[in-house]
Amino acid sequence: MWPGQQPPGGEQHSQDGYVNPYQQPNPYATGTPPEPPRGGRSTTAVAVAAATAVVIAAGVTGYLVLGGDKDDTADPGPTRSASSPVSGPTGSGDDGARDAADPKPVIPGWKVVVNPKRGIAFDVPPEWGLKSPSWSSYVSDNNDPEDKPLIGFSAPAMFKEKWCQSDDDKNGTPEDTALATAGSRGEKGARTTEEAARNSVSLWLYGAYTQPDKKKIKTGAVESYTARSGIKGSVATAVSSGVEKKGKCDTDGKATTFAFEDSKGDFVSWTFLGAKDVAGEVPDATVRKILSTVRLVGG
Repeated sequence: MWPGQQPPGGEQHSQDGYVNPYQQPNPYATGTPPEPPRGGRSTTAVAVAAATAVVIAAGVTGYLVLGGDKDDTADPGPTRSASSPVSGPTGSGDDGARDAADPKPVIPGWKVVVNPKRGIAFDVPPEWGLKSPSWSSYVSDNNDPEDKPLIGFSAPAMFKEKWCQSDDDKNGTPEDTALATAGSRGEKGARTTEEAARNSVSLWLYGAYTQPDKKKIKTGAVESYTARSGIKGSVATAVSSGVEKKGKCDTDGKATTFAFEDSKGDFVSWTFLGAKDVAGEVPDATVRKILSTVRLVGG
């Protein structure tokens, strides 16, 4: 499961707790995923503007500092109960916060997802729910008492936000698990788009689905890719197989990451993350269609 959203203020953690994966020894020198800390699966969604617990994929609630730089950070406060969730496109602070730039969808009838701090937009099907730019999600190690993020993104969109509900940690608070999510982030420290795509896609899949076993991840070859908008970069895909079903909502997963340069020449990325081999799974063709709409906005 992926728990929660937190309101601003009162959090004991600072924004300096993030461990930048690019400051560590290059884990992909041999083409294998990195060796994260040992422990259970952990993923967290954090929102600055709203107050409720909403789950995306697997883990414990904590503070957020994302990977790119301080543009991706949030400083949330105490966790609120999942009994009064704000979710989907009509929840407080969701679609309304995205209206300022007012970008139009590339695919008629779809919704536009905007990360204004990153200057990135992409389209999702109309049944997806949009979160506000202040909402962020990350994966961390379940055994890390400080809940330091392995990787995260902001201003995400979610598909079937309440796809599965469970209370695996037996704390009396049910947690909602979304079927899929997508968002964008900075890749500060990456040397190439290939490195950024490969690093991000495996970290996302490990954190959300396969902890503590990185051997269950299969990462495909990194490919060159050009979106409809003309931006060029690198795409990496990864899938898991044989994940142990310890909890009600545990599944195998899949991820796709597109890394490219933003308008300032900095490396950034877009990632799709979702459950695999389940009823209602987001088809790969839909993932690629969403990917094709990734574009730069706002100059």
